Formats: sequence, structure tokens, C-alpha cells
Amino acid sequence: MFTNDIIIIGSGIAALQTAIESSKSKNVRIITKTKLKDSNSYLAQGGVAAAFSEHDSPALHGKDTVDAGRNYNDQAAVNRLVEKGPSAIRQLIEDGMCFDKDEIGNISLGMEGAHSVRRILHFNGDATGKGIINHLLDKLFRTNIIISECETAIELLVNKEGHCVGVMTVDEEGRYHRYFAPHVVIATGGCGALYEYTSNSPNATGDGIALAIRAGAVVRDMEFIQFHPTLLYSHGSASGLISEAVRGEGAILVNEYGMKIMEGQHVLKDLAPRHVVSQTIFSHLETGDRVYLDISMIQDFEIRFPSIANYCMNNGIDLTKGRIPVAPGSHFLMGGIAIDAIGQTSIPGLYAVGEASCSGLHGANRLASNSLLEGLVYGKELGKYLSSQTLTLQSTDYEYEDERENPPLQLPNESEIKKMMMCYVGIVRDEKGLRTIKEWLESYDLASILYISLQGQTLEKCKVIMMLINAWIITESALLRTESRGGHFRSDFPFENDYKWRNRTNWFTRNHLISTKKGTALYEQAEAKTNAGSFFY
Repeated sequence: MFTNDIIIIGSGIAALQTAIESSKSKNVRIITKTKLKDSNSYLAQGGVAAAFSEHDSPALHGKDTVDAGRNYNDQAAVNRLVEKGPSAIRQLIEDGMCFDKDEIGNISLGMEGAHSVRRILHFNGDATGKGIINHLLDKLFRTNIIISECETAIELLVNKEGHCVGVMTVDEEGRYHRYFAPHVVIATGGCGALYEYTSNSPNATGDGIALAIRAGAVVRDMEFIQFHPTLLYSHGSASGLISEAVRGEGAILVNEYGMKIMEGQHVLKDLAPRHVVSQTIFSHLETGDRVYLDISMIQDFEIRFPSIANYCMNNGIDLTKGRIPVAPGSHFLMGGIAIDAIGQTSIPGLYAVGEASCSGLHGANRLASNSLLEGLVYGKELGKYLSSQTLTLQSTDYEYEDERENPPLQLPNESEIKKMMMCYVGIVRDEKGLRTIKEWLESYDLASILYISLQGQTLEKCKVIMMLINAWIITESALLRTESRGGHFRSDFPFENDYKWRNRTNWFTRNHLISTKKGTALYEQAEAKTNAGSFFY
């Protein structure tokens, strides 16, 4: 019988890297709610950033990361990433990963927004995530790794001592499964699919974050949502990423009359940080002015960006006209489950890695192409740590019983949540809109949803519950942050407030979410913890 030493929920780059490293000495089970390749990582086009040339350095990469993050980053987390990034890339290459090369055989380095030098490695032009995932999957299949596909995690199992000891899942036939292990890793990615317009996989609804907060873990910085400036806008909807690498190769944003919309907006113009570009495009769209990506200057566009070209053509875009209609959409979550330097959450035995986690690495706005590097570097570090651990479960841990109630629930549908989030907690926010959606969300008795058992609920209802919980945390966080910084823009507080907010973090647990319904208790508690220098509640 297979005994789980480590359970990993998710199948993106962070999950696979953690599994590969930890399986060198441990039995690992990977649980994913669809198929192994159905992840945001697999969809990633732009590339992976690392200080890989003689004109670059980890220090410069770190400075760009903090500049993009609006000085809200955890510097130690940034240093770990940029210093270990080059060796992580070299290891991939030594293991057979083939990044794109120039005409003389050197690795080709691209440019993206907010980077000061060329440092973006690509695979097959615009299929970097696909290339790295396939590379990792080739190393994944070992006798001590078991993969459970098409099972949705609906509960983290926490024993009477407060330790996470496993996970409950439900499969597509409605059968429940309980898996136990002394170490559980959440690597479920972000929550871009909470929004009507998104570059993310439809599965990216923030399940891992909602699981963690229902189990009592700390979640932080959820107000910081990065909206990618250039999704393909077609047939009245935005979907399908047009990689920032396209602007890195010279493409510019124009309106329908050919006016360059980024002129005078930022010193980096079309390669400004993503929140600046997204807000600029949004301001034009709000007035009815269409926005296009002018690609006429890029020779052999179909060869340089084959996946993007194919997607455009499949959606009826004539690339010979040299313009791609674009609009911003939800792309990346800078916040997530609070972790320490190892990846440990506030619940013993529970870890998080990748986009579902928050170490403070990305600050208020992620630097382009740092996410794949985060998965590679942090996943390897967490995997090494877990492979060295000897913790085992007690016999009583396997006797987990859920005695909570499972009442019938009245819930909205997915599309309602997505429209409300896009409208009120999107690119531009204000107190009136945030309070409107807060009232709407709380009409569904979220206080009960945080505590009830999900066993017996349908898969669709479980998904909506996870979405509602994440929407609530994002809304509460956005209300608390009375300034604009990075991916969080408040039109009623349009400027950064370093004196009040630079070193203050929005922390949430399920109890503190409940307390927000009764006044300012959450704000006061968060402020007290920040002043005391405490990491976890």
C-alpha cells in the first residue's frame, strides 16, 4: 500500500518542481482537479526571467523586481529569487531544456515591461510554460510519485492539535476520498477566473487559498491583483493573452486613430509596469475609444509568435492589417497564503508555493516573467526541505471525523460573481463600488460558508463557495487599503501613501473576516500585529 509522505495539491510548475525534488527521498501524491497539463503554467507565453547575461546581475534583477512591486516587496524573498534564479535555469538547460537561441547559437534574451535589460528566456517563441511543464513531466514519473487526476480538493484535514494531516477530495463521479500525510502542500495557483476578463485557465478560482482560510490559515495582500494589459479583445470579450514580449519586440499601443496612448504616461512608455499600462488602456475603453496593439514593425510575426498568431487567426483577426484589438484582464495574484522563508504556513504541516502563496516576493505588482522563476526556485527549495523531514502521523490522525453541519445553500452562479468582481473590484476601485459588492457577497451568509462541511455539496457548489470566499477577502482587503499601489488602484485614493501603508500588510483569517461585519476590529488587530512585528496570528 502506498503511504503518502507528502501531498501536493496542484500541477503547475511550482507543484511539479516541489514533487521532483521531494520525491528523491519521500513518497509523493499529486492531486489535480483536472489533468496534469491544465494549469496556468502550461499557458504561460512570455518566458522566464533570470540574470543570465554579462550585462545583467542579480542585484539589477532585484532592483527591477522591487521597482515594479512599488517598494512593497520583502527584500529577503526577492534576494532568494534573483540570486538562485540563474542556477535554476542552468540546471534546466543541463537537464535538456532547450530555450530559444539566436543565429550564432547563444540563448536569446527578450525584453518585457519594467525590466531594465534583456533577461527573458523563451521556448518556441511564446510557449515557454508549455516547454518547461513538458520538461518537468519527463522527470516526474517515478515509482514513488502517484498522480490523482480529476479530483477536486474540498477540505484540508486538521487534527485536534491544529496540524494539517491530509486532504479530502471529490472526483467527477461524486465519490469522496481522504488522503493523509504529515506534509500537505498547496500549489493550486491564483484566482484570475474570479473575473469576467482573464488570461487564466477557467480552473484558476483560488481553491487552495479558500481551502487554507477555511482551515484557519493566514492569508495576506489579496487586494493586489495584476491585470495584464493585452488580452485579445474579440466578439465583445477579452481572453487569450497577447504576451508582453510582443511589446518587448517593438509593438506599440494605439487607439483607433493611431495615436500612441502610452506617450506621456510613463518614462518606459509601452514597457511601463503592467498596472500603469492596464489603467491607461482602461481609461480609453471607458470613453468608448478602442485600443490596438500595432505589430506592423515586427517582421515575420507568425514565426516569432506562432501561438499568438494562431490564436488571433482562430478568432478572426486579420494580422496583415498589423493591429490586434486588446483589453486588460485579470492575470496574476500577488497576495495569497502567508508563508515564511521555507514555505510553511501558519498551520503546522501545511505549506504553500507558487501563486497560491505569498512570501512578499512580488510586492504590490509582479515583475513580468518572475512567476515561472518563482515556481522553479521556491519549489526546489521547499522540495529539498520536505525531503529532509522525518515527521510521521499518529494513528489517531487517521480517525478524522467531520461533525460540522452541511445545510442547504442559496448561491449565485459563476458568471454573476465574475461580472460583479470585474465591475466593482477590477482595474479601478472606489469605496462605493467595494461596499456594493461587499453587501452583495455577504447576502449569501459567508460567515456560515467559512465553517460548514462541504461534503455532500455538488462540485459546482463547491467551486462557487471557493470563489465567494476569495471574492470576499479581495473586497475586504481593497476596502482597507486607502491608497493606490501597484495592482490596487482606488480612484478615491489615487496616490501612494508611504507613511501610512508602505510597511503595513492586510492579514486575514476566517475569524477576522467575520469580525469585519461588526466594525473596525480587523483593521485594529492587523494594525496591532504590524506594529508588534508579528508574522502570524
